Amino acid sequence: MSSKRFIAIAGNIGSGKTTLTQLLAEHYNWDPHYEVVTENPYLADFYSDMPRWSLQLQVFFLSKRFQAHQKILSSGGSAIQDRSIYEDAHIFARALHESGKMESRDYENYFELYSTMTGYLVPPDLVVYVRRSVECLKSRIRERGREYERNIPDEYLHQLNRCYDDWIAGYKIGKVLTVHADNLDLKWNKRDFEYVCQSIENSLEQPDLFSSC
Repeated sequence: MSSKRFIAIAGNIGSGKTTLTQLLAEHYNWDPHYEVVTENPYLADFYSDMPRWSLQLQVFFLSKRFQAHQKILSSGGSAIQDRSIYEDAHIFARALHESGKMESRDYENYFELYSTMTGYLVPPDLVVYVRRSVECLKSRIRERGREYERNIPDEYLHQLNRCYDDWIAGYKIGKVLTVHADNLDLKWNKRDFEYVCQSIENSLEQPDLFSSC
């Protein structure tokens, strides 16, 4: 069996998935692939007018995530991805459509494109879902102080959490590890980070391929 690992970190806005991606990449010497945020030309416009920019935003993310997924599959080493391509469709596009912020024709066209693209991809070895309550998400969003995130509605975060829970419950193409993270400080508490490392190792075959936490 190959020693190459492909791990995807999934989670809502403010869940801490980028921090966990960085920590795990450094700990295991995996190649990190981060979500394109600051370079996204639609994000600020989207938060100010979601119906106007929802399709453009989702297509941008879909394209970048597909490129990253392909790069990971073609590389020889292990990699960790900050948010997977599957979340684009099953979480964010779905939430936008259900809330009336993406027209049905746009959503159907987008989902057909997504289905075609993902048909060419091999899923990650493991999806690590970092789940936090909306109250915890809001606190973390305030702490990081991104201007365009200041006015994210609570209901939008609740809706995304519901979509994540549905997606994780129905995810059948690979292994899933859910980390309930409200009471975890993965960045500053070594024991909390060790707990996640051990949980990841226990979720995959050949644990001897890992370095110990």
